[in-house]
Amino acid sequence: MVTKGLIVRLEAKPGTEEELASFLREALPLVQAEPETIAWFALRSGTASFAIVDVFPDDAGRQAHLEGAVAKALLGRAEELLVEPPEIQPMDVLAAKLA
Repeated sequence: MVTKGLIVRLEAKPGTEEELASFLREALPLVQAEPETIAWFALRSGTASFAIVDVFPDDAGRQAHLEGAVAKALLGRAEELLVEPPEIQPMDVLAAKLA
């Protein structure tokens, strides 16, 4: 069961759109190594708008993800790839259907 989540909005700097897309694709193995990340989606909407949506069983799982390898790597490259720092929105999951 998932009860917590995150929506992270990302806006790529001009000229870094494909590099950000590649970064997100390559982050998948890092997320797969996180047992408390139940579902993780890297999304693209338009040319430069991206988002990450993920869910966790509880606050501890969400916090572990925020302190994990993907978050560290993204924050380490934020100034290079993003117009502004990632917009991180914690959320509560009201209902979910997972495979």
